[in-house]
Amino acid sequence: MANKPIGIEVSLAVAEAVKLCDTDVVAAYPITPQTHIVEHLSELVADGHLDAAYIPVESEHSAMSSCIGSSAAGARTFTATSSQGLALMNEMIYIAPVLRTPIVLAVANRALSAPINIWNDHSDIMSVRDAGWIAVFAENGQEALDLTIMSFRIGEHPEVRLPVSMNIDGFTLSHFIEPILIPEKSQVDAFLPPFETDIKLDLKNPMSMGLLGSPETYTEVKKATDDILLGSQKIIEQVFAEFEKVFGRKYNPVETYRHEDAETIILTMGSISETAMTAVDEMREKGRKVGLVRIRLWRPLPVKQLQAALGKAETVAVVDRHVVMGVPEGPVALEVKSLLYGTPNAPKVCNFILGLGGRDVRRADFKYIAERAQALAKDGQNRFEIVGVYE
Repeated sequence: MANKPIGIEVSLAVAEAVKLCDTDVVAAYPITPQTHIVEHLSELVADGHLDAAYIPVESEHSAMSSCIGSSAAGARTFTATSSQGLALMNEMIYIAPVLRTPIVLAVANRALSAPINIWNDHSDIMSVRDAGWIAVFAENGQEALDLTIMSFRIGEHPEVRLPVSMNIDGFTLSHFIEPILIPEKSQVDAFLPPFETDIKLDLKNPMSMGLLGSPETYTEVKKATDDILLGSQKIIEQVFAEFEKVFGRKYNPVETYRHEDAETIILTMGSISETAMTAVDEMREKGRKVGLVRIRLWRPLPVKQLQAALGKAETVAVVDRHVVMGVPEGPVALEVKSLLYGTPNAPKVCNFILGLGGRDVRRADFKYIAERAQALAKDGQNRFEIVGVYE
């Protein structure tokens, strides 16, 4: 490993990780704010630093179609997108898990239109939360690089063979320059074996993929895919542990910060978690028992770890960055309430939606959330609020 971190844009670091993984195929289509990832990969391929087929497709739908085809043929495959690009991929996104194609997709999370907005929230990835993909979230540049490498290892594992989305907050993370340790190629090679699969298109051993799912088979196929996704958590935790042994950096499906004796816990996902940590420190300095829990693994949802991390608190303030239209809850809050339902002495769960469309998320917002959640809990209320609406 390099002796010192280098200052590099996070998007470029993701591309460097893809290079280190000896990716065979890159399907590329530009969309803000992920474009720098595939642009840098085009340079790496053109300059001979990555021996890969670089496919400049005509749309995001074509990008995911190309990825499914190349992965089905046994190639290590990568692409990236954001927002409407992910929405345009939607038709093919649902196909990839059932075909057991371990594509790695970097999503620079961005708000879905309309109105047109190029800034960050989580509405794009939440639009495909039920597609059957493994989904992980990075909080900073080092995590984005590390999780890209681990995504290949996880998705390609013989007991998994599922696509993985590695999520980074658009602009607030993707375009920042941070000090990042770039691993040695020999380390990555030792950690990530070549991609081999017996589930592939092969002229010597012909097979069909993607056949019609009649009413007699469709339910069984969906159940089998869900079983594999749920079972992948065991492999994900194994890969996290192996990564720590090789690279010295530890990852967990659920991350915690000063939460052991917390009366109020704030639950976050993505890069705003680091702002929340600073707010927690400031509240702790004033004697307030506030802690933080962060979701690293969104799919499959790490239910037991979340129950253990949240169960001792009096109040949980769930922060969402997406609106579920027509329902007075965000997507993360809905699932947290479900997994805590019926548990002994379950905490009161309050939901706060903030940072939509790239609106600033400040330390003051988290302090307000902690105070408001405590007040609502004392009144016996289980509430939902959107934070930061201009009057």
